[in-house]
Amino acid sequence: MDRPNVTVVDHPLVQHKLTLLRDKHTPTAQFRQLAREISLLMAYEVTRILPLETVQIETPLEPMQAPRLVGKKLCFVSILRAGNGILDGMLDLVPSARVGHVGLFRDPVTLTPVEYYVKLPEDVGERLAVLVDPMLATGHSACAAVARLKQAGAREIRFTCLIAAPEGLLVFGQEHPDVPVFTAAIDRELDGHGYIHPGLGDAGDRLYGTK
Repeated sequence: MDRPNVTVVDHPLVQHKLTLLRDKHTPTAQFRQLAREISLLMAYEVTRILPLETVQIETPLEPMQAPRLVGKKLCFVSILRAGNGILDGMLDLVPSARVGHVGLFRDPVTLTPVEYYVKLPEDVGERLAVLVDPMLATGHSACAAVARLKQAGAREIRFTCLIAAPEGLLVFGQEHPDVPVFTAAIDRELDGHGYIHPGLGDAGDRLYGTK
C-alpha cells in the first residue's frame, strides 16, 4: 500500500531497541528506558525540517558564520498516559520545547476516544507541534488529538509513534492527510480488541507496571 505521508524510521539502533521493547520478558524499568532511547533517536528525523538562520559567532580561533535554529521552535504534545513514555526522550534532545497534554481513553466497547483533559501552550499555532503516542492502533485517539490541536490553532503538526497498524494509518490518512506520520514499524494487523499484532502489548501498562 502506498503511504506517501508515512516515514518508517529504520535506523539499525531504532530497530534493535524496538526488538528489545517488544520482548515480553523485558522488565518495566528497561522497557521505560528503551522507549525513551528510541524516541530520542526518532526525534532527529521528526525535527529535520526545523528552519535555520545564519549568525555571526566567534570560536576560540576566529569569527565565523554558523547555523542556528530560528523562531519559535517546538511543542511536544503527549497523548496521556502512554505518550509520556516517549515524551521524555524527545525532551532529552530538545529540553527547551514547550509541552502540551491531551488526555484520552478508549471506550472498551466502541473503541472510540473519550477526552478528559487538554492543556496546550497558548502559542501552539506558532510552533511545530509534535504529537506523540507509542501506538497508532485504530487511529481514533490520534485523529481526535490532532483535531483538538487544530482547534487550538496548530498549523504544522507531526504525529510520532513506535508502532502503527495498517488500519490506523488508513483512518488517520483519511481524516488528516496533511499530517505526516513517523513510526519505527508498521505491524501486521489489529485484533478484535484493537490491539496491534505482533505489537508489544499495552504500552501504558508496560511503561508503568500496571499489569
